[in-house]
Amino acid sequence: MKITVLTGGVGGAKFLLGVKAFLGWDPTGPGPDGDPGADQVTAIVNIGDDIRLHGLQVCPDLDSCLYTLSGVADTERGWGRKDETWTAAAELAAYGAEAPWFALGDKDIATHLVRTRMLDAGYPLSAVTAALAAKWRPGVTLLPMSDERVETHVVVADPTWTGPAGEAPDVALHFQEWWTRYRASLPAKAFLTIGSDEARPANGVLEAIAEADLILVAPSNPVVSIGPILAVPGIKEAVVAAKAPVVGVSPLIAGKPLRGHADACLQAIGVEVSAQGVGRHYGARSDGGLIDAFLVAEGENADVPGVRIGEAPLLMTDPSATAKMVHACLELTR
Repeated sequence: MKITVLTGGVGGAKFLLGVKAFLGWDPTGPGPDGDPGADQVTAIVNIGDDIRLHGLQVCPDLDSCLYTLSGVADTERGWGRKDETWTAAAELAAYGAEAPWFALGDKDIATHLVRTRMLDAGYPLSAVTAALAAKWRPGVTLLPMSDERVETHVVVADPTWTGPAGEAPDVALHFQEWWTRYRASLPAKAFLTIGSDEARPANGVLEAIAEADLILVAPSNPVVSIGPILAVPGIKEAVVAAKAPVVGVSPLIAGKPLRGHADACLQAIGVEVSAQGVGRHYGARSDGGLIDAFLVAEGENADVPGVRIGEAPLLMTDPSATAKMVHACLELTR
């Protein structure tokens, strides 16, 4: 079976552990490398979170996948490498040059250095990601949604405004500043996917969609993880035209995200913060939307026209529990 997953964020990386477990693989192992007849998993990963810091290209979602799927992620902190050290961050802070809301660990910096050097040498991000994956052997083919630079920015009232209340001008913050520095506490007026109009799907993306036997939309943030992927011209069209069934998984349980700020993002674009709201936001593929079926948490009342609804426990407590979610997704296609 060939499974293609649209994904982003830490939750998306955890979902991929469950996909591997569903196939009987070691969740943090390399998968059946070298066996052309084996099952295959391809993840199309959001890069809208990517940011340049200290001259380095940081790709948080790609790195979360690399580290999580190879067993070296810091699961307690929820991002970065386990057993990380922070010497470089401390030295930068001593110079007054650190971004205190986005610290880079020493091991993490090595990844960004290699990535940036290869990008500066002219390699596309998809090739760079494949080179990094050759070290980590995540067992999943990781594809950035595009080889072009695409960034999510958030329009808010200027947080530095000192004039009369209610008169602050609008400014666009990089997503990471809004998300990490301000913890999504600044009411978002709009989300801008900068560069998406000119972007093209990365090498292998359209093929992974066309050749899939099953397409899954991970329980990632629908607005800032899945949204940027679909904003790249050609990707949503490929999903709509794909021969494989498309099943989405709700990122909400009882109307709340388990982590992150998906509720604030959905509210900002006028989507009801519920499984039903997310399902209707995606829409039925038969009507030009994204999905054929939608998996929601047990007890959720969701009605999405043209979409088959299934229920299952959605707490990704471990890869085995998440594998049961993937199994439930597959059952919705039968």
